Amino acid sequence: MLLTGFPAAAFGTNCYVVATAPGQDCIVVDPGIGVLEPLAEVLAEHRLRPAAVLATHGHLDHVYSVTPVCDAHGVAAYIHDEDRYRLRDPLAELEPGLVAMLEQQFGSSARWREPDDVRRLADGEDLEVAGLTVRIVHAPGHTEGSVMFRLPQPPDGVDGVSATMLTGDVLFAGGIGRTDLPGGDEAAMWRSLRERVLTLPDDMLVLPGHGPATTIGRERAGNPFLLQLLHSA
Repeated sequence: MLLTGFPAAAFGTNCYVVATAPGQDCIVVDPGIGVLEPLAEVLAEHRLRPAAVLATHGHLDHVYSVTPVCDAHGVAAYIHDEDRYRLRDPLAELEPGLVAMLEQQFGSSARWREPDDVRRLADGEDLEVAGLTVRIVHAPGHTEGSVMFRLPQPPDGVDGVSATMLTGDVLFAGGIGRTDLPGGDEAAMWRSLRERVLTLPDDMLVLPGHGPATTIGRERAGNPFLLQLLHSA
């Protein structure tokens, strides 16, 4: 499996591109702010053709470029039903000062248009796209519709892991997603960590929405939030 990622121009949001091999269809996960040029370079380098755009959740830093990527390649955007409303206008959730900051940084007015074709993801669904099988794992807490994407194999060249989980803003290396934003729910996050994260095998590769890759075993041993859950069990 070919899997590559790079950080967006704002907020360090990781955008991932996944395919069975070079020269094939691919999925694009969480295309955030200022990713169009580096994404085009990745697609050209590996001769990939996007077949779908997947969002781990609907926050602006994860979906800002969803519509232009979908438009450019004539593909659908996928998001969990409970975060579907966020694609109508994620800019509306931002404070005016933050919108102004983004406009100053990127030299253009922040604007939004909903994708033409939006399809809804369901918990436990196996999405078959681009020759890949992506298991949808609903893990609310950061937002109502936050999901993780489970792939049954590791990326090419990565040893010592059995499978891959793209965790969005549910789990980071050494941390978890915040729950104090609109739609966040601390109790739901603790349930997701207990029931959806701690039940995963230690040798699963974790590719988070921000920051470096890790493994479930590493986080089980050192992530203070997971340790808090384990010690309270």
